[in-house]
Amino acid sequence: MGGVDRLATVALVLATVLWAGSFIAMKLAIDVYGPMFVVFARLVLASGCLLLLVRRFKSERYQRGDWKLLLFMALCEPCLYFVCEGLALTYTSASQAGMIVALLPLMVAVSAWVVLKERLRPKTWFGFLLAISGVIWLTLLSESTENAPNPMLGNFLEFLAMCCATGSMIALKKLCTRFSPLFLTTVQAFVGCVFFLPILFFPGTSLPNSFHLGATISILYLGIGVTIVAYWLYNFGISRIPAGQASIFVNLIPVITLFLGWLILGERLVPLQYAASLLVLAGVFLSQGPQPSRRPVTVTMHPGSRQ
Repeated sequence: MGGVDRLATVALVLATVLWAGSFIAMKLAIDVYGPMFVVFARLVLASGCLLLLVRRFKSERYQRGDWKLLLFMALCEPCLYFVCEGLALTYTSASQAGMIVALLPLMVAVSAWVVLKERLRPKTWFGFLLAISGVIWLTLLSESTENAPNPMLGNFLEFLAMCCATGSMIALKKLCTRFSPLFLTTVQAFVGCVFFLPILFFPGTSLPNSFHLGATISILYLGIGVTIVAYWLYNFGISRIPAGQASIFVNLIPVITLFLGWLILGERLVPLQYAASLLVLAGVFLSQGPQPSRRPVTVTMHPGSRQ
C-alpha cells in the first residue's frame, strides 16, 4: 500500500505542477497569437486526442433532457470560462490570476450549499470570507506594469472565470452519476470548439500571421499536457487516496504559479501582496478538514485549468 500511495502522490504533484504551468503557458501564448485563437487551438488539439477514445463512450447512460445540463456545463466551462480567463491574462499577471483560482474550491462549496443543499461548516464560511478578503486586498494593491496593464480589470475577469467554473462543477456533480469524467471532458472540448470557431472571425480578434515556436509549444502544452495528461494524473491519484487529501495538492496550484511566474516571466509582487496571497491560502486551507464521506467532484478542463 505504501508504494501505491507514493505513486498517487507523484501523480498528484505532477498534475498540480502542470495545472499551475497553464497560467504561464497561456500568458506566453496570448502575447503572440491572441487569447481567442489560443483557446480555440487548445480545444481543437484536445478534441483530436479525445476523439481517439470515442469507443469508450458506449456505456454512457444518457437520459431524456440531459442535453440541457450538458450544454450548460460546457457553456460555463470551457466557453465563458476561457473568454473571461483569456481576457484576464491580457490585463493581469499570471501570478495574480493563479491566486484568484484559489477561491474555486470555496466557491464550489458555497454554491453546492445553495443549489444542492450540501452541508457547509462554519469553518468553511470563515475560510471563504478570509480568502475573498485576501483577493480584494491583493487586487487593490496591484499596480499597472507592462506585463499587467490593468490588473484590477484582469483580476475581476479572472473572478468571473471562477464563477463560470463553479457553475460547470455544480452541473458536473449532477452529471457524473451517469456519465464518466472522460465523456464529460470530451463534451466540453467539442462544444468549446463550436463556440470559439465563429469568434475567430469577429472584428478585433487577432489571428496568427507568422509561426512562433514558443507560442506553439505553449499551445501544445495547454492542449495535451494540461487538458489530457494532468486530467489523467489527477484521476489516477484521486482513485487511490481520499479526496480530502487530493484536494490539498490542488490548493497548492496558486503557490506553484507564483513561483513559476517569478522564475519564467520575471513577475514580482510587492511585499503586501505576498501577505494578501498568504491570507488567501490561509482561508483555503482553513476550510479544509475532515468531512463526511461523499463522491468527489472530478476536476475537468481547468484547474486550474485545471485542466
